[in-house]
Amino acid sequence: MTRADLPVIDVVIAASCWEQQADAGRVVERALTTAAEMVEDDVGEAEVVVMLADDAALAELNATWRGIDQPTNVLSFPAPQPRAAPPRPPGIGDPPRHLGDIAIAYETLRREALEEGKPFNTHLSHLVVHGFLHLLGHDHIDDAEAEEMEALEREILAALAGPAMRQRSD
Repeated sequence: MTRADLPVIDVVIAASCWEQQADAGRVVERALTTAAEMVEDDVGEAEVVVMLADDAALAELNATWRGIDQPTNVLSFPAPQPRAAPPRPPGIGDPPRHLGDIAIAYETLRREALEEGKPFNTHLSHLVVHGFLHLLGHDHIDDAEAEEMEALEREILAALAGPAMRQRSD
């Protein structure tokens, strides 16, 4: 897979609490890049936006889009995909297709990491991978889908935790 086959990743820091995790953007990019390299879906030239937010923002998004008035750890918003791109003028390439957006809540992530005894960046990577798989259409509504998605998550997370990737700054 070439660099052009990997998604363009835009990390947006939307809450000051993320300043405590100076390497969060690097962790997000590494998790998404690894996931994109390992999935069988043709990600191609695509773009993903990851918003690192706080519980208040995720509670508002959760209430608006899911009708659940409380924060959650991660939300994914797959972008609608056009059926066919309109013709482009000569010499102008197609922009990357937007896969969607992922939003992650700092306080919920931190609390869960502490409760589960996981390093912060390990749990952040897990939530990024989970959100990315949702953008690609994976889900965990029924048991069979959940097992398939969780198996793929485990495989990607194992690759992230490989010997050359054990540096942590939690």
